Amino acid sequence: MRYGDKVAVDHLSFQVDRGTITAVLGPNGAGKTTTLETCEGYRKPQGGTVRVLGLDPQRDRRALLPRIGVMLQSGGAWSGVKAMEMLDHVARLHAHPLDTGMLYERLGLADCGRTPYRRLSGGQQQRLGLAMALVGRPELVFVDEPTAGMDPMARRTTWELLEELRGDGVTVVLTTHHMDEAERLSDLVHIIDRGRVIASGTPRELTSSHKEATLRMVVPTLSGDARTELAQILGDDVEITALDEAVQISGPADGSTLAAVARWYEHHEVLPVSLTLGQRTLEDVFLELTGREIEA
Repeated sequence: MRYGDKVAVDHLSFQVDRGTITAVLGPNGAGKTTTLETCEGYRKPQGGTVRVLGLDPQRDRRALLPRIGVMLQSGGAWSGVKAMEMLDHVARLHAHPLDTGMLYERLGLADCGRTPYRRLSGGQQQRLGLAMALVGRPELVFVDEPTAGMDPMARRTTWELLEELRGDGVTVVLTTHHMDEAERLSDLVHIIDRGRVIASGTPRELTSSHKEATLRMVVPTLSGDARTELAQILGDDVEITALDEAVQISGPADGSTLAAVARWYEHHEVLPVSLTLGQRTLEDVFLELTGREIEA
């Protein structure tokens, strides 16, 4: 797919298994939106082939649409329509819709059913968008930033609902800027950059492929001399990075590393505010692969 001289999707190839949650991640401009809009039938590919549930999204659009649900990142409803009216309207477009009252209760929208769409909060609009995508009982649902603007309780409820869908055999394709969301929900992750898939795997496979653990300690103050001494104690294999009121140690952070850090604490009479040890996160891997942060 090209836009003028810009190649938005460049010989990209991947597949999504039925009954799974698959995350498609990438920095802005990576090509993921164009890719998914092509799968949804909104764009015609300029080359290559696309099959969704075995169908061509362009040629077989009438047969495909009743079997998929699409949650847009924003929009999808008229500005002045009441939330419940919008969902009821979408439900009537399907042969065997879910009970709209159940969806409203499940997604915490019961108190705003008579509120015009434009007056809903961002999180409420997202929950309505998810309800509209699910009301037709889709076999496959595309969800774009499903928890943007939601409070923690609504976010957790949405996660649980997506997991229940997977348990019922529904296939979910997810795009999100929240790495913890992708790591929590996804069976498989595809990372896209500059129009190509640059990494694929389960969250565990992607994070465990980077063997180095990360030790992060937060200390009230740390002088340059103290940091230099710590670097000498730990050796050249360990990288020490000064953060805001914190020090991050990356490398073979094993038991001997912890013992050396503890002795350093005792010598300098430093009491850490916090000390954490763990493998790299999906966000760490994303940054290493793309060299760019995901921008919300």
